[in-house]
Amino acid sequence: MESIGCRSLGGMIIWYVVCYLSLASSSSQAEPKAYVQSTNQSSIHLNIYHMHGHGSSLTPNSSSLLSDVLLHDEEHVKALSDRLANKGLGSGSVKPPKSGYLVEPNSASIPLNPGLSIGSGNYYVKIGLGSPPKYYAMILDTGSSLSWLQCQPCVVYCHAQADPLYDPSVSKTYKKLSCASAECSRLKAATLNNPVCQTDSNACLYTASYGDSSFSIGYLSQDLLTLTSSQTLPQFTYGCGQDNEGLFGRAAGIIGLSRDKLSMLAQLSTKYGHAFSYCLPTATSGSSGGGFLSIGSISPTPYKFTPMLTDSKIPSLYFLRLTAITVSGRALGLTAAMYRVPTLIDSGTVITRLPMSMYAALRQAFVKIMSTKYAQAPAYSILDTCFKGSLKSLSAVPEIKMVFQGGADLTLRAPNILIEADQGITCLAFAGSSGSKQVAIIGNRQQETYNIAYDVSTSRIGFAPGGCH
Repeated sequence: MESIGCRSLGGMIIWYVVCYLSLASSSSQAEPKAYVQSTNQSSIHLNIYHMHGHGSSLTPNSSSLLSDVLLHDEEHVKALSDRLANKGLGSGSVKPPKSGYLVEPNSASIPLNPGLSIGSGNYYVKIGLGSPPKYYAMILDTGSSLSWLQCQPCVVYCHAQADPLYDPSVSKTYKKLSCASAECSRLKAATLNNPVCQTDSNACLYTASYGDSSFSIGYLSQDLLTLTSSQTLPQFTYGCGQDNEGLFGRAAGIIGLSRDKLSMLAQLSTKYGHAFSYCLPTATSGSSGGGFLSIGSISPTPYKFTPMLTDSKIPSLYFLRLTAITVSGRALGLTAAMYRVPTLIDSGTVITRLPMSMYAALRQAFVKIMSTKYAQAPAYSILDTCFKGSLKSLSAVPEIKMVFQGGADLTLRAPNILIEADQGITCLAFAGSSGSKQVAIIGNRQQETYNIAYDVSTSRIGFAPGGCH
């Protein structure tokens, strides 16, 4: 989720409601072994879990329809597209407090709709925070800069989360950062929202707002970050959220892995190197999942690399150059110029988006092969290329290959190409890009089970199949 700059909603935010949550504060102080894949001093290895996977602690309490997930996904993509087009931001933004107080006096207006009960994002890791450490399920997001989690006393609002709320008052190493701190001055670049000084304490207040109307507001803070029993980061800078509303599911917060100086990646880079890799597990993975997040040095052997590019409008995100798409080994027949569009890889986007001309060519080539074997079905939400049958029953699916500058590629087979939309209906997991600018976004459905490396220090992105074990 890329943070979006703010515009006034004309009173769409409620600042006067005070939320008192009485969640049990018991939590194991020992490192939970199931959350750590392996440890060595040159890199960090953590397990990644799918939100809807077997044994997930963040499975939504209510059933979530794919149509709801796709609606959220479309809002997220439109916000990214508008940012790339330098358009003004839509009504999904949030107005930070003006007076320097989290609760505005003389203000009582309609609350922002906290959205649908769907697990925001698809993947999470467990991290420890505080002294002694308590562990929290945090959404993994390559499009976010500032990491944050919900904090007691939840001055305005905290959504229901799976873990007990973080209580900074019981941590021996917690501190709020002042408005004079260097970290506070970096908030505008990280969140596109100006920091606010709390009037009575000079504490630095952050606002992280997102394209789907979700937001978090609270104190910019520091505490001890624990990733494994032997790998910690003192004075980890993050947001201690006091008003957190929107599509965060039951997660405690978000871990930012973008290229901004306040991201968790940047803060760990001096010790482990400016690089990370991951393998995103599928929802049908077993209890162990096989997904992982590794922070630190990257071995070049299994990967094919492509240059990591930067877009000046969103320099913190990860861009690359798409050069060709093939279906069953045959190129789509597009000119090289048609592929020259901003292309980014994003863990927070579910379905891959392509410019309409590119998507139309892909759809035509895919349907030409599939329609000879399977009956077509009506469109489902934004997915307009659907077939009758379950994902398992559609066994003869043509391979789709996405080729990038330098020869790196994502070679996709049925589980990465299709998504089961409804009982007996399976759809192509690609869509035409919405918003004011033609953009391509490599979504997480296409990334699943691939080992993907982000070597920021050498500006390259690598792909290797069969990454989850």
